[in-house]
Amino acid sequence: MLGWYPGHMNKARRQIKEALPEIDVVLEVLDARLPYSSANPMLAELTEHKPVLKILSRADLADPARTDEWVTHFDAQEATRALAVTTTNARELKRIPKLCHELAGRVRADRDVRVMVMGIPNVGKSTLINGLAGRKIAKTGNEPAVTKRQQKIRIDGRIALTDTPGVLWPKIEDQASAYRLAASGAIRDTAIDYLDVAMVTAAELARRYPDELTARFKLKTLPPYSPASQSAEVDVDSPRHADLLALAGFDGQAIVKEIASKRGGLRPGGEIDLHRGAEVLLHELRDGKLGRLTLETPADIPAPRLEEAAAE
Repeated sequence: MLGWYPGHMNKARRQIKEALPEIDVVLEVLDARLPYSSANPMLAELTEHKPVLKILSRADLADPARTDEWVTHFDAQEATRALAVTTTNARELKRIPKLCHELAGRVRADRDVRVMVMGIPNVGKSTLINGLAGRKIAKTGNEPAVTKRQQKIRIDGRIALTDTPGVLWPKIEDQASAYRLAASGAIRDTAIDYLDVAMVTAAELARRYPDELTARFKLKTLPPYSPASQSAEVDVDSPRHADLLALAGFDGQAIVKEIASKRGGLRPGGEIDLHRGAEVLLHELRDGKLGRLTLETPADIPAPRLEEAAAE
């Protein structure tokens, strides 16, 4: 489904590897709505043996109960702390320097704690850095890959930050994660099949947050998934599409179709513009208009990844 890996990301990976020996603490920024899927396994390999502070950004958009589960999950890992924040909330960000000092341990009194900020594109790194610095330093935007080079910033609390470009990995093995990343906006819309992503996302939302989904779009029903009900006019390339719809148990195509019919997707002659329904669903999900939702829990981590974490 995904094949987006710009050249600057490969360069960023090399720069991260070269700079890491001098770093005391890794600050990994994750999307609080999908903390597992927004964690780059390649970065985990690069930062092995370094203490990590996991920042769950956009906590104001995530389900608070699920966020508490994720914080507990990460805090149980060795040399790891987790903190959920809204990156524009200065009060919440004040805890970060103290946590970095605690994770760094003994550092010479004549130097700052060196912290490297990492994360995938469009996860909120630049907004976080601007909030920590108290001024606009890093570029921000609602498109992935805004930061293209390393930046070094000194902030209050004797912290020296190294900002790195957002780095995706060449191939996303877990296709459920790929769909969640695409739904969140971490991957450019030009690199995905909008309708494909929206149908899987609709089915997942029907499973996890049926009340919020039906209330936002005034849906009459959330029909169960049936292979026979899928329209032949919808061309889906991903081999996992049907599997994920079946796993969620709801007919994402029918849900997107009803959203389109209610939100400007009804064409003359009664034809329904499914792409219009897909746009409305994904944009309103990203803007938090469906409420505070989380697309995965620690229980959604595939077994092999859990076993690897335990071994580490």
